[in-house]
Amino acid sequence: MYRPKAFAVDAALHDFIRIRPFATIAATIGGTIHFAYAPVVLGPGDVVRFHLARANPLASLAEGARVRFSFLGPDAYVSPDWYVSAGMVPTWNYMAVEGEGIIKRLDESETRRMLVDLSAAEEEKLLPKEPWTIDKVPAEKMAMLLNAIVGMEVVFTTLEGKFKLSQNVKPEDMAGLISGLERTGSHAATAVASKMKRLQATEQAG
Repeated sequence: MYRPKAFAVDAALHDFIRIRPFATIAATIGGTIHFAYAPVVLGPGDVVRFHLARANPLASLAEGARVRFSFLGPDAYVSPDWYVSAGMVPTWNYMAVEGEGIIKRLDESETRRMLVDLSAAEEEKLLPKEPWTIDKVPAEKMAMLLNAIVGMEVVFTTLEGKFKLSQNVKPEDMAGLISGLERTGSHAATAVASKMKRLQATEQAG
């Protein structure tokens, strides 16, 4: 990950993944880069578990294969008109976390456990709705589903973040950008503005 010093982040990366668990997964097979997309379950020790359709090319990766993950947060275009300073140019603000590690293939019982943990983590976010549980799936259908997927586990050997939130501009320009993003009414833009506000408050408190 290209990380200019102003945007490099190494703290709270686990929290970021738990909030944004849907990953882009990349690996090389036969000299060609392949991508897959899947939610992950983050556990202790920088471990993530996930599953792919058995027909997915990345599901054929053997034990020991190296894979990379990208987790994206909100992103938004930044107009130069929102700066107080003159002569500024357009840019794009965003948040991203990348990790890399080695594949371990899960057996059927481990894959089922991963599905239980994944649904439990996401159902918890929907409270007070009564949580859905895997026990509601008939055993025969569950067996078919487990046969159609491949569970995998990766321990991150590297994990790093980049939060490009205009940390390199003057406070008055930061305030102008936040105001401009909020005026767009875009959900993504207002989410970026909210993150910028939090960053600004942290810097002022420090």
